[in-house]
Amino acid sequence: MDERDRKIISILQRSGRPTLSEIGEAIGMSAMGAKKRIHRLESKNMVRLTTLLNTEKLGVLTAILAMEVESSAALERLLKKFENCPRIIKFFVTTGGYNLFALIWAEDLHSLESVTLEKCSLRAQPGIRRYEVYPVQGIHYDPFLEIRVVADKVSSAPCGVDCGSCSRYRTGKCLACPATVYYRGKL
Repeated sequence: MDERDRKIISILQRSGRPTLSEIGEAIGMSAMGAKKRIHRLESKNMVRLTTLLNTEKLGVLTAILAMEVESSAALERLLKKFENCPRIIKFFVTTGGYNLFALIWAEDLHSLESVTLEKCSLRAQPGIRRYEVYPVQGIHYDPFLEIRVVADKVSSAPCGVDCGSCSRYRTGKCLACPATVYYRGKL
């Protein structure tokens, strides 16, 4: 990565919608030269252009889950099971007392409680020794996060849970998994 690549990345991070001509002008190249550089950065998996959602404008709640996972095998099973969960923004494997953190989202407190307590929750999975939930009170500098929006709904959640049979869902205390046909939320 050279100075021009860093400048391209900086421009894209400020605004994901500059034209190739604007990028080219800023780095002293043609639009086609800028396009080739961006393509090269993407093909080397150094950057990924994506859409982020404004959590403040959408009224989305976020929380950090701290977990102590008992073994590497349990950790691998958990990461695999929740790989396509639309409520998990990111997983962070760490060292220390808690060795797995997750940044999650929900539309309301009832759904956040479901995501942290029910059979679809990380807490309910085998191999979790300790678990703490830290609701995020504020996100500073930039409220945009990579929240997955699922357009094609399925009957069972990616983790294998059937939201339709959940008592919290049936009593209106959970909006269901955003990947399912049961989902009643706005995303």
